Parts: sequence; structure tokens; C-alpha cells
Amino acid sequence: MGKGMRLTCYGRKRSRPEWENALSGVSFELFFAELAQELERFGIVLERGGACGEVIDVASYADLLNAVRIASPSDGISNVCVGHVIGKSPRLDPLEDIRRAVNRIAFAPETVAPDDENRKVCHNCGCGC
Repeated sequence: MGKGMRLTCYGRKRSRPEWENALSGVSFELFFAELAQELERFGIVLERGGACGEVIDVASYADLLNAVRIASPSDGISNVCVGHVIGKSPRLDPLEDIRRAVNRIAFAPETVAPDDENRKVCHNCGCGC
């Protein structure tokens, strides 16, 4: 059985129309289907997370990225936001940023820093272990 991942979009309020257009409706459904199909070739199953009732007040592009979450339980990644995975966005393109984050977790999950509360350093030499 392959790796399972989940992409969840929280509700958003006060988001810019161009961002909302990218993250909703037929264009997002087509984007998601294409991304899931790409990953399926590598044995990775990407599913959509259901509405959980969370709503993010979008005051900036960073808030928008916080509203999109990725989980990969087999990698120990339970629910990280896209912004945590990719850092600063070079082009402020939501679909491009989601694709980058999903692919990074799919193929290089070890490169995603753990949340602050889960970071452990063995002897503080700076190696990142």
C-alpha cells in the first residue's frame, strides 16, 4: 500500500477575490485532480480533507497559506500549513505554492522542519538533529 496524504482547505474570510478564485470552484477541483493523479503514479494517494469548521481571517498571503493544510501520517506530519512547508512564496501563486508543498512532503518530508514544540536537538551543535 502506498503513502497516504490529505490536503485540507480551511474556510477563509476577507480573502482577496483572486485568491478565492484559485482555491475554490471548478479550477481548484481540476488542479486537485491533476495533482492527485501525478502523485498516484508514485504510489501516493492524495485525498481532500473535509470541512472542519476552522475559519482563517486572511489579512495577508501568509494567512492564506495558513488556511491550506497538509497531512502525511506515515511521515509523522499531522497537519502543517503550506507556509510552514515552503516558507516565503516567490510568486504569490496559491496553486503553485500548494503543489510545491505537497510535492515536498510527498518526496522529501525529512526536509520539513518540525513544529517548535516537537523540535529536539541532541547536543546543540547546529547539525539539526
